[in-house]
Amino acid sequence: MPSQLGKTAGSSDREPVPAAPHVRRLARELGIDIHDVKGTGPGGRISEDDVKAHSKALLTTVTSAARAPRTHSAEPALPDFSKWGNVEKVSIRGVRRKTAEHLWEAWSTIPHVTQNDKSDITELEQLRARFAPKAEEAGGKMTVTAIALKVCASALKVFPQFNASIDMAREEVIYKQYINIGVAVDTNRGLLVPVIRDVDKKNIVELAAELTQLSKKARDRKLTPQEMEGGTFTITNLGGIGGTGFSPIVNHPEVAILGLSRSSMEPVWLGGKFEPRLVMPLSLSYDHRLIDGADAARFLRWVAEAFEQPFLLSVQG
Repeated sequence: MPSQLGKTAGSSDREPVPAAPHVRRLARELGIDIHDVKGTGPGGRISEDDVKAHSKALLTTVTSAARAPRTHSAEPALPDFSKWGNVEKVSIRGVRRKTAEHLWEAWSTIPHVTQNDKSDITELEQLRARFAPKAEEAGGKMTVTAIALKVCASALKVFPQFNASIDMAREEVIYKQYINIGVAVDTNRGLLVPVIRDVDKKNIVELAAELTQLSKKARDRKLTPQEMEGGTFTITNLGGIGGTGFSPIVNHPEVAILGLSRSSMEPVWLGGKFEPRLVMPLSLSYDHRLIDGADAARFLRWVAEAFEQPFLLSVQG
């Protein structure tokens, strides 16, 4: 008996399907097996509309599954840790539980990719020192995160796909005409992300003051749910703790998040010689369904170069 090994769904021994060559080509481009498509034409003939309808049905099924309430019942059962020693069990409640659920959903539904780069912020430190007294007078603190708000707001205008959301159910991309940036704040209750609205319309002193006030409210448990809604992009800064880079999780329904790590002195080749420069690592995680790697690299390079040109920021205020 002839061997059946090597036969696939597209093998020639399958019955021919009544479909024109351009219809077959469309199915291949969409990654659809033409044999799975139900034809509505005479004699079951398959049209382009049949292929598109089949594709949409598959997409709807996948989207519905993604939107269905998620449980952790599919995770492997844990062993009885008490067999090896004493343990303590603490319920996951409040903010920590909400954070865990949100991050689980974001990681499960968004195909993440992280792009890394570095920025020479030696001159930026001079700008920060220059505006520090003005920020203090306004009730804030001039931090790298505050400056990053201004940089990212400008970048989002140049790259609007990073200020968008994806609606898979309606097969639409929603481009926001406003820029509201969330900033991750580490609190003793867990991670909170207050949102600063209309970032592009505020100068760095105003942003520093508002960021300081919202961060304090987050740590004092006075942040309202409304102050954590409506974000279009997120910044998370771990530089105050340490590390040379990380892969932040996109804050759904946003499509990108910028991570800042601790700056350090590095030898940089300038003017024919090495010079000690203050360099900050950058990490950009993004939703690969909307953003390609080349676009992410361009976005992050734009951000890095903006940090390296503080004169432009000072002109913007």
